[in-house]
Amino acid sequence: MKATAAAAPSASTKVKKKSLAKRILTCWQLYLFLILPIAYLLIFCYYPMAGLQIAFKKFQANLGIWGSPWVGFEQFTKFFTSPMFGRVIKNTLTVSIYNLIAGFPMPIILALVLNSLRSEKYKKFAQTVTYLPYFISVVVLVGILNQVLNPRIGLVANLLELVGINNMPNFLGSATAFPHLYVWSGVWQSMGYNSIIYIAALASTDPELHEAAQIDGASRFQRVIHIDLPTILPTASILLIMNAGRIMTVGFEKAYLMQNSLNTTASEVISTYVYKVSLAASIPNFSYGTAIDLFNSIINMVLIVSVNAINKRIGGSSLF
Repeated sequence: MKATAAAAPSASTKVKKKSLAKRILTCWQLYLFLILPIAYLLIFCYYPMAGLQIAFKKFQANLGIWGSPWVGFEQFTKFFTSPMFGRVIKNTLTVSIYNLIAGFPMPIILALVLNSLRSEKYKKFAQTVTYLPYFISVVVLVGILNQVLNPRIGLVANLLELVGINNMPNFLGSATAFPHLYVWSGVWQSMGYNSIIYIAALASTDPELHEAAQIDGASRFQRVIHIDLPTILPTASILLIMNAGRIMTVGFEKAYLMQNSLNTTASEVISTYVYKVSLAASIPNFSYGTAIDLFNSIINMVLIVSVNAINKRIGGSSLF
């Protein structure tokens, strides 16, 4: 026994001392699977970063990225002093923070409710119904909003006419209504799908904890608060960190499709503004658009690192 115990550490030490080359040769089939993911990251994620240098240049298509003259932080200064700076930052933060506050807890609540259902048939039916909206495309979703909320021919307008109300407000053209429509339509679309990870986390809860709580006289609500909720808190904290890293990012497609001349004061976010000053402009300014997007990415990086550090200090869960 002593000889075996003594031999075990030496064997593990030898394994640890194996060089990377030997480990690759030993399990070359597994490392072979990494070729495509690594190639994908290098080609589509890291190589395009070379184009970020045009944020510090006055890009000219005839000179190319490498031949265009350097202008330093001129593009950033132009954005910071632009009249649109305050508007797009305010609109982006308003929609993003609103979306985080309204959208983040809803999948957790839905998962807790579905997990509490006793009827398996009703539970599966509710899961299916709440998952389906996620598979609706953004274009179709905005089309549904237009069909329902159109002040003249929309579904709501027709229902109001039946009760004698003929002057329906134009919610689609209201700057005040835009954040609410954007956020709550997104919550409806993604709530069911986002609850999947929480339902999976709840499935790992030890049944003996619930049995012990029932013996002690705990109600169903008390068991949800003291058993189910703490079970999914580590998962929720990780997802909160990831969502915090996207606070300055509002989906371009949906914001652009919902945007019109009446609600631009609230719907003009960073992503739509970048599109308008670069690709959609009569004289495209790619350097200016890249500088704005780079500034946006830096803010997101600072936010995710900060929230990760705070969460690691408070709760112990972190991404890195």
